[in-house]
Amino acid sequence: MSKSPSHRAYVVSTPKADGEKSFWREVGVLWPHKNGKGYDLIIHEGISVSGRVVCTEPKEKTSEFEAQIQEQIREMADPKEKE
Repeated sequence: MSKSPSHRAYVVSTPKADGEKSFWREVGVLWPHKNGKGYDLIIHEGISVSGRVVCTEPKEKTSEFEAQIQEQIREMADPKEKE
């Protein structure tokens, strides 16, 4: 395996109401097989996974991305804040 994964794995929630965004939670990483015909998916310890899993190439985290993550964390902590 290489030193860093080729992809990241996320569980993507389905919005419960119109206008809501999906919530993407990183649950693991992927490394390609040496023969190029598959991947090893490593799920982070202590995570139970169900539902839709999306695997994407890693991209640099921008300040906008970080702000979106912080907003999602605040909404999860206090769902009434959105109303």
